[in-house]
This record gives sequence, C-alpha cells and structure tokens, in this order.
Amino acid sequence: MAKVVFITQQVDPRHPALAATVPKIRALADQVDEVVVLADGAVPGVLPANCRVRTFSAGFKALRGARFETALALELRGLRGGAVVAHMCPIYAVLAAPLVRPLGVPLVLWFTHWRRSRLLDLAERASTAVTSVDERSFPFPSPKLRAIGHGIDLDEFPCVSPREGEGMRLLALGRYSTAKGLDVVVAAVPLAGADVRLDVHGPSLSSEEEAHRVELEQLVAELDLDGRVTVGDSVPRAEIPQLFATHDALVNNMRAGATDKVVFEAAASCVPALASNPAFDGLLPEELRFDRDDPEGLAGRLSSFDRRRRPELRERVAHDHSVEHWADGVLATLEGR
Repeated sequence: MAKVVFITQQVDPRHPALAATVPKIRALADQVDEVVVLADGAVPGVLPANCRVRTFSAGFKALRGARFETALALELRGLRGGAVVAHMCPIYAVLAAPLVRPLGVPLVLWFTHWRRSRLLDLAERASTAVTSVDERSFPFPSPKLRAIGHGIDLDEFPCVSPREGEGMRLLALGRYSTAKGLDVVVAAVPLAGADVRLDVHGPSLSSEEEAHRVELEQLVAELDLDGRVTVGDSVPRAEIPQLFATHDALVNNMRAGATDKVVFEAAASCVPALASNPAFDGLLPEELRFDRDDPEGLAGRLSSFDRRRRPELRERVAHDHSVEHWADGVLATLEGR
C-alpha cells in the first residue's frame, strides 16, 4: 500500500497512557510507502523517515475539528490507493467518513474499550471495518469487526530474570479508574498472607481518577496495609521493564470487556500476570485467571502461585499480539484480505 493516514491523539513515547501508539505507527511505516499522522499533538523526531505529521491542536473543540478536517482534506489528493486508520477515538472516524468514503478510500477504526456510546455506534456505521484485540474487547457485536491482536513491541519488553528475595511482590499498573478494579486487588493482599506486598503505579488523568486514588489510599489505611501496599504515581514507559524485573507478578482486575495491554506487556516480559478478564483465556492458563471482583478468589490463586518466569507467555504474545502482527492485521483489513 502506498499511503496510510493514521489519526490519533498523541505521538509521544513518554505519554503516560498513549506511548504505545508510537511503535504501532512505526510497524505500519515498515510495510507501506508513507504514513501521514494526524494528531492533536506530537513529539518531533520519534517516527521513521517515511512518516509525516500534521497536528490539529486547538484551544476549543470546534476549532480543533475544523483544523482536523483541513489537515485530512490536504491529504486526499494523494490518498487514492491508500487508506485511513482512526485510532481509538470514534470521533475521528465520524469526522473522516464524509471526506474519504465518497472517494472509495477504506476507513478502519481501531478500538478496544468496554464502554459503548452513541458516538461509537456512529463510528462503527461510518467505518469500512472495525478492528480490535478480540471480539470480546469491542463493546458490541458488529459484522465489520475483525480481531487482530493487541500490538506489543517485544523489543521494548525483553524477558526478565526472576526476582531474588523473600516473600511475594505484586504489581498493578494503569490509570486510577474504577474500571480497573484496584480496590479488589488491594483487598486481596491481607487475605493472601503476611509476606505479600503490592505496588500500584499509574496516572490520574481526570478528577474522577484523582478521587479514586484517594479512595484507594483510604482503603489501604483502613486495612492497615501501610508498608505493604504502595499507591504510587505513574512511571515513564521506559522504566516499566525494570518494574517487571523487580516484581513476581502483575495483577489485573479490569471490570469490563477491554483487554488491558499491560497484561500482554507483562507476558512479553515472561512475567506471570493474574487477570480476571475472561478474554485472556487464549493467553493465560487457568491458574493465572480469577473471577472479577473476587478478592478471596485472587488470594486463593496467590496462595498457590509459582514465581517462576513464563517464557511460553512471551511466545504467545509474539505469535498473536506483536506489533508486527497488529500492523499485518490492520493492512489486511484495509486491503479486504
């Protein structure tokens, strides 16, 4: 394919929530002549030479939308034989469709999240096709849906050696959203034994998330877990492999359908991940899965937990969820293969 227009929020390898977008763009750029990235904001110099970036940032929504339409319109002349990818934000597909669909240009929405919305319904109808990690990681059935894996950069997450030391050290990563079910993970710690510790790291990107972090800190105090549970800030993406190396396992209690990418990142690092989402049944063996919102069940899994690293998890990520596999899936979808 000659050209792909890739629409996303941010191009920033240090962004606390969106850094993983950068290797996805790079993987697409390896397989096409040119990638034009339309983004609200972008760090210069982080993409390959065959990528160009147009930004549409503005102080208010109407102007941002107008700048987006202008930036996309400027790329239409060279887009015949190419395609458009709307990454995660349904509004991008809705705004792009009136410009690109009349030209017969494929428009693919990538979306993995648990929440259905009227805007997402519109985006699904406006798109040529929809891609997601798994059929269960898109919030409603669609004949346009194609499961293509998550897109993990294995070079970023090498297999790490087992941690040395006594006890069990657990890690939870992600935004301080109630959807992450971190309260259940905290509640499981005292049930799992006196030698279990938990470190939580993540950003608070809204007032609701800031309030939930305070709630978790209060829960830690109420359960008398000071010194055993740490509720910490987000860490730079480059430091996450070191976090995996200094912990025995990742714990993830996502309360809805989306498959949290951090589980795949831990698996790529050969670190066992205990997760509650049923959609991980193709990645994690039964002993690493537990029922959602069940601290007793999680504690039970931890009581029989094997601390050894799991290279077979990395092999599964490489086969089904690598960033190269993801780019292949996007391009196959764009080309109707």
